[in-house]
Amino acid sequence: MNKEYKEIKTTITEEEANEMIEKVAHFFVDRSLGSAGIMLFESLHPLHGIASQALYFILPFAEMIFDSNQYQRFALMIQSDDYFKRLIKRIDELDEETNEERRNKARLKRQRRKNQRKAFFKKIFNKTNKSTESTEV
Repeated sequence: MNKEYKEIKTTITEEEANEMIEKVAHFFVDRSLGSAGIMLFESLHPLHGIASQALYFILPFAEMIFDSNQYQRFALMIQSDDYFKRLIKRIDELDEETNEERRNKARLKRQRRKNQRKAFFKKIFNKTNKSTESTEV
């Protein structure tokens, strides 16, 4: 194996943490898994420090699949209680925005269908009224 040794990161900057929070939050929300993501992270909240250390334990194997720097940044991010809470809050915010857009689209769709039905019945009843008026005369 001609692989270069990669240094293990021990700190994460605020900017890196915010970037990672956005990526993870968008990952869950874009796949319509916002509620599941919130539930997952809330259930893991008491163990987030241990989970971070477990991620470091499997780091040599994870490097084969994931980018080492991003993997370590994620492990550092979930180690901090503040970043962990901000991640949960951001997933909730993005999920709420997405659901609001869906509700608005569904509302517009219902309104269009309602208007189409009204126009259809108005057209039918206007023809019926005209034909009954001409037969009465």
